[in-house]
Amino acid sequence: MSTTDNASTEAPRSEDPAEPELGAAGAQLSTAPLEDSPTGPAVGIGVIGWARWFWRQLTSMRVALILLFMLSLGAIPGSLIPQTNVDAMKVAVWKRDNPSWVGVAEKLQLFDVYSSVWFSAIYLLLFISLIGCILPRSWQFVGQLRGRPPAAPKRLDRLPVYTTWRTDKSPDEVLSYAGTVLGGRRFRTEAGGGNSVAAEKGYLREAGNLAFHVALIVMLVAFAWGQYFKSEGGKLVLRGSGFSNTLTQYDDFKYGTLFDPDDLPPFSFTLDRFDATYEKSGPQRGTPRDFKAYVTFSEGAAGKPQKREIQVNEPLQVDGSKVYLLGHGYAPVISVTDPAGKVIFKDAVPMLPQDGNLTSTGAVKVTDGYKDKDGRKEQLGFNAVFVPTFAGEGQGVMFSQFPELGNPRLMLSAWHGSLGVDSGLPQNVYQLDTAKMQSFKDESGQLFKQKLATGESMVLPNGAGTVKFEGIERWATFSVTHQPGSGLALAGAIAAIAGLAGSLFIQRRRVWVRAVRGEDGVTVVEMAGLGRSESTRLPEELAELAATLHEQAPTATPAEPVEETTEGERG
Repeated sequence: MSTTDNASTEAPRSEDPAEPELGAAGAQLSTAPLEDSPTGPAVGIGVIGWARWFWRQLTSMRVALILLFMLSLGAIPGSLIPQTNVDAMKVAVWKRDNPSWVGVAEKLQLFDVYSSVWFSAIYLLLFISLIGCILPRSWQFVGQLRGRPPAAPKRLDRLPVYTTWRTDKSPDEVLSYAGTVLGGRRFRTEAGGGNSVAAEKGYLREAGNLAFHVALIVMLVAFAWGQYFKSEGGKLVLRGSGFSNTLTQYDDFKYGTLFDPDDLPPFSFTLDRFDATYEKSGPQRGTPRDFKAYVTFSEGAAGKPQKREIQVNEPLQVDGSKVYLLGHGYAPVISVTDPAGKVIFKDAVPMLPQDGNLTSTGAVKVTDGYKDKDGRKEQLGFNAVFVPTFAGEGQGVMFSQFPELGNPRLMLSAWHGSLGVDSGLPQNVYQLDTAKMQSFKDESGQLFKQKLATGESMVLPNGAGTVKFEGIERWATFSVTHQPGSGLALAGAIAAIAGLAGSLFIQRRRVWVRAVRGEDGVTVVEMAGLGRSESTRLPEELAELAATLHEQAPTATPAEPVEETTEGERG
């Protein structure tokens, strides 16, 4: 028995559907439409011909890849330039800082990339391209599943993998053995012409290929669904305060193009308590161990109050929305008294953490009710730095040594004038805009500032009033997200991975066995295999099949040579 393997030196002829020597046996081993050949069919003249040409170009895999690449490029400005539906304040700041680019950016819809005309056009064309590519492949694949393995070509020795031997078994016995062997290896078999058996295997390769492309469409649909109907908002809630899921309650809110505020699920909750624990010693001192928010939750307008706990990565789920615990911090309680001794401001002012030990910064803004000692209306502002655990006087700068309340201190610097809140422009509540303000001065003419412990007061210069550090509250930030289509996107991703694995690891191949009785009465057995160029295991598989069949139909024993006597007679 001998085996010939030309796969490494000669491209399989099966990839050319027009190969005359192989005929139907050399038909494509994939579901790629025949129109995708390098030359392609002739395009007719006129509108119909051009329409057919355009459709074939649009539904080709080459164009689909180009559109996918363009979609990736189109998402870049959406990541680099602030988007209106995400953060209108950042858009306003970007326009202020880049005035020369505003006109171009607005014409190109760069502030609304994902709902722009050009991005939607690329997205829609990619969607149509994938569907137009998949449909003909699907019909072709269904036809292949219903068909039978093609008959053996006349010249099996022209196939890339080939072997032959002679046996004393009859052709019918050999073919019967071959059908049993191939069927046992899960090949689909078909008798052909009475002297051969055709077998084919690996149909799931194309099923995986199609599943991968269908999964891409599912993921595109899920992505579009999520982008158009999503909503996500953040809210900082002080301990003892509540939140109701309405648009006006959010500190920031971003949403999809087709989002309707009436779709927000009705619920509310109150933050009863927030607990945080930290490592108190060792090299990981200050490392957070557990964050937990205890809330009283009510679903609907008249829902029964329920006690719930919200932890990191354990959100509260309400009617398709999820309430995540994002962060926490401290809110010093500050009171401000005017020159007449009237308390004009008293509130807990949230501070934003700047490091892992919760060194925090913020701003106190007194917008109404203040008059200086001459009776003139003004606004007061204070830049604030808060540390929950101060190292002590002479022990370093104003940085916290531990995130829990150990030795809290509040540093305030005082300003007066106009806070700019009446300009109509959005402001950051945690930063003080001093463009139209003047600083209070100390005795040396420097910015007036003072470090306060809990219960201490700061007397403003020139009898302008007092500021008192009353106490400390805690706050937690929550994110309420509604992301439709996420489950569909997950299913599409899993299906895409499974389909891709099938298309990569399953090999489509065909095997033929022919048995013909020779002129000397000995049966000549031929076996050949054909696969796509990536079917590197085909020679090995054919050798295994041939060895198994050879055990049932062994090589014929050569006839002993005939001896002749000296008289010319046979002995």
